[in-house]
Amino acid sequence: MHAESAPGGPPPADPDHPLPGAPPAPGLGAALAVRPATVADLGPLVELENASFAGDRLTRRQFRYMLTRARALMLVAARLDLGLAGYVLVLLSRGTSVARLYSIAVAREARGQGVSQALVAAAEAAVWEQDRAYMRLEIRRDNPASQSLFEGLGYRRFGVLCDYYEDHMEALRYEKTLAPDLKPALNRVPFYEQTLEFTCGPSSLMMAMHALRPALALDRTLELRIWREATTVFMTSGHGGCGPFGLALAAQRRGFAVEVFINDPGVPLVDSVRSPDKKEVMRLVHEDMQAEIQQRGIPVHYRTLNLDELAARFEAGAVPMVLISSYRIYAERFPHWVVVTGFDQHFVYVHDPFVDYQNGECTLDSINMPIQRQEFSRMSRYGRVGLQAVILIAAPASQAQPNG
Repeated sequence: MHAESAPGGPPPADPDHPLPGAPPAPGLGAALAVRPATVADLGPLVELENASFAGDRLTRRQFRYMLTRARALMLVAARLDLGLAGYVLVLLSRGTSVARLYSIAVAREARGQGVSQALVAAAEAAVWEQDRAYMRLEIRRDNPASQSLFEGLGYRRFGVLCDYYEDHMEALRYEKTLAPDLKPALNRVPFYEQTLEFTCGPSSLMMAMHALRPALALDRTLELRIWREATTVFMTSGHGGCGPFGLALAAQRRGFAVEVFINDPGVPLVDSVRSPDKKEVMRLVHEDMQAEIQQRGIPVHYRTLNLDELAARFEAGAVPMVLISSYRIYAERFPHWVVVTGFDQHFVYVHDPFVDYQNGECTLDSINMPIQRQEFSRMSRYGRVGLQAVILIAAPASQAQPNG
């Protein structure tokens, strides 16, 4: 379960306030208390870690970081006759509603007495209170006891990570929905990972088009072809990105019905650059695309599409692409395209074509990411002007001729 964590996060929980939802372990009654860990627990935590794992151990320094700086939740189970009986460490995703059970350990003397179940139940209750609706974790393939434990607690296996641990052992990935009435069927949109840092727009468009035309081949050639067609943005450095008009044209040229919703009639993302020369280039490219948009009859609505409208259009068959600010997920300010894959009463689900490998994420973490509705509304605006842009891709129009 051990892996690198992302920096930043809330202060440690208050140890004087007990956590709800933590039932006593079977046979232990009130002798077992589950509470938030504190810095005073560092010594026993390190001892328990070293006694529990032969490799991939957390160090004292890492435990201190998790307790004081990380976006994490650490609980300990204590017994009067034993002291520290176990701990569980959960990492909290910055912008999504996924929590990751990073590590759990139980003292040898306390094993088989329900301590793991009590810790997991308390962790689930605590992350649900922090608006996380899904818990994920990794388990070594050669650890059938842990697999049996979590499967018995309602976790389902949904993926495999090869060469994950220090000794190259595979990790089995598990997930549990903490509110069973959530998570609609999310198999409508396939996933495609962007291969370059500036191709989130083409990659999102490819996913949307493939959902409507499964025969469409998703490969790097198409990714770069669409990027060449749709690029409108001169960034401060590096390659440019794709604005809503360029992406809409790329989809319409391939025979799809397209609508654009944008709340600003100006040049999209022009505030991303400072140079007057670059601003002028962006203006000329935008005006040229705008003229082609009008010639092709692509509807452009200069208003915001609210979440209820977006969900209704999705249910009617369109696949939405939404421009977001990546700051609320990745703590970096840049415009970023994602594709919506589903809705329920609490969450918007998206495929994010970017996979944050540097912070220990994998492809599975970018698929059907649950984002709280209010949080999604906050992140789906960019820059000082609060640019909001949505592209709706619908079934191929009968009168259009696909153009590969």
